[in-house]
Amino acid sequence: MVHVFFHEPRIAGNTGNAIRLSAVTGCRLHLIEPLGFDLEDSKLRRAGLDYHDLAMTTVHPDLEDALAAVPESRVFAFTAHTPHSFADVAYRDDDVLLFGCEPDGLPEEVMAHPRVTRRVHIPMLPARRSLNLANAASVAVYEAWRQLGYAGSSGRSAGQVSAATDDGA
Repeated sequence: MVHVFFHEPRIAGNTGNAIRLSAVTGCRLHLIEPLGFDLEDSKLRRAGLDYHDLAMTTVHPDLEDALAAVPESRVFAFTAHTPHSFADVAYRDDDVLLFGCEPDGLPEEVMAHPRVTRRVHIPMLPARRSLNLANAASVAVYEAWRQLGYAGSSGRSAGQVSAATDDGA
């Protein structure tokens, strides 16, 4: 499954939700320091519920260390400042989905890194600033996972998948 990179995330709840996303989809979450919270933060724990042990999460001291962990992977930098839609990418199993921090997004020097394959955006209505970081990651991960045939899922076909809630309904 794909790798999700959060570059210097600042909000514990978003990272907690991304931990939960990792647990339920099998994507690998990489957090690039500095983090704007402690990994023991109660908001991070609450958002991740009891999924922390089921998620694949790695903390890296910097971007170079994170990229070294995925030496052959393509890297897609998510930004509002590109005409290329994330939905036009034919995703591969080991691709990296790179997201910036809240509220600033990715710095230009990160987006200009030689390992970045392409800058992509998630379409939105005009005059809107951005999606919540965890929501944006979810949209992108599920598109990549859909393209990869929901590999490793519970066996439901795409037509049988329904929205689930915390109570299992």
